[in-house]
Amino acid sequence: MVAMIDSTLTRSAGKDRLEPHKALRVLFVDDERPLQELMRSELPRLGHEVTVCADGKAALKALEKGIFDAAILDLRMPGMSGLDVLEHLKKVAPDVEAVVMTGHASMETAVQAMRLGAFDYITKPCKLAEIEAMLVKMAERRELKHKNLALQSRVQAAEGPSILVGKSGPMTQVHRYIAMVAPSDSTVLILGETGTGKELAARALWQQSKRKDMPFVPVNCGALSENLVESELFGHRKGAFTGADRDHKGLFEVANGGTLFLDELGELNKNIQVKLLRFLESGEIRRVGDTEPFRVDVRVLCATNRDLRQMILEETFREDLFFRINTFEMRLPPLRERRADIPELARYLLARAAKRPMDQVADLLSPEAVDLLLEHEWPGNVRELANAMEYAYIIAGAGLISPEHLPHTLRNRAPATLPMKPHAPSSIAPAGTNAPSTARTLNEIEMEHVLRVLDKHGGSKTAAAAELGISLKTMYNKLNKLQEERKSAG
Repeated sequence: MVAMIDSTLTRSAGKDRLEPHKALRVLFVDDERPLQELMRSELPRLGHEVTVCADGKAALKALEKGIFDAAILDLRMPGMSGLDVLEHLKKVAPDVEAVVMTGHASMETAVQAMRLGAFDYITKPCKLAEIEAMLVKMAERRELKHKNLALQSRVQAAEGPSILVGKSGPMTQVHRYIAMVAPSDSTVLILGETGTGKELAARALWQQSKRKDMPFVPVNCGALSENLVESELFGHRKGAFTGADRDHKGLFEVANGGTLFLDELGELNKNIQVKLLRFLESGEIRRVGDTEPFRVDVRVLCATNRDLRQMILEETFREDLFFRINTFEMRLPPLRERRADIPELARYLLARAAKRPMDQVADLLSPEAVDLLLEHEWPGNVRELANAMEYAYIIAGAGLISPEHLPHTLRNRAPATLPMKPHAPSSIAPAGTNAPSTARTLNEIEMEHVLRVLDKHGGSKTAAAAELGISLKTMYNKLNKLQEERKSAG
């Protein structure tokens, strides 16, 4: 058997090393010393990391100390069988792909191994080329999982504005910067006020990069629990803290081969800043509760609306981390600095709210409404404009949007009446009018109140739902129902 593996060795050794994200951390468990030595020398030559164990007990100790992507387990070993190791492996690290290898092939053991979660089953004597081919398949399966994550990222992006709209001077410069830096693996720091589209810029960098087929993992650092932020980013080992009942893969591992976007970077505490700096300098991370670091292949993009230079002076942000993430700095202009983009952007966001192509909503914005949009200061930037367009679309009943359909924050006055389509049978009589009470149903009175609160908050459904004491889902359901009633009414 050793000679057979040796004959394959020469053919394999000349191959190029794997791309970093395709390399596997392999646990090899076999009681035959010649095989142990071959795996210890040859798997690294193929680009993989390997930990070699002579029996099942040593394998269990290795699983306690290290993190693996794949395992190759001999079926028959002294003391603990390969199936026993496999069963334990699937309990503590279910994401690890495992292959069972034996010189005593039988259908019964093959079926048992597959039931326990084995990736595949090979028999001795085997060639190194067979083991190499099996590892390639496992790497491809892992990459497929990551590509599925990338697809999910694209689907999520498609549900909201997924492109940076605008041809003004400031936005032309942004597009130029993105095209320049996207093909590299450089860390990019995206600056800008809240609502300017920093995540969209990060997605554009990812979509134009060589990592576009691998995951894009956005992380809102400000939303992470202070007690769990390290675990969420870097993962943890079973038993690392109370409630850690199994190994947990952190977001850096999830993004392996792809792009990690750290939004609201300024919210990270200094302890996490140190760990992020360590990764950027070494490419290594360490799970909470683990003693050994391991490498991941991740491009990091960062964004913040805070002044990091001021935070350095206040000693709340590390200067060395700032210089490490600031390889390429890109600032997104606020909406008030690119007013020429507002008409096109408003129609784009209106099309998104209407779930219709842009050419079908091009005439829904009246010139007077556009004038009001151009005059507004937009403290909430694109996010505020998106809320305003969705609000106006609902109020106008999918018809022509005039100034009176826009939130009162744009009209700079509290609404005396709620604009309704006069011919719609389900229209709601404004409060304070002489409309007969018999013309207003309980549902209409409720919707009038909902719309007034929504208008009060400038079209923000989240804020309106909070004041009304209802869930955001209920708010959407009510607005969708009203929209359908308006459509059916003509």
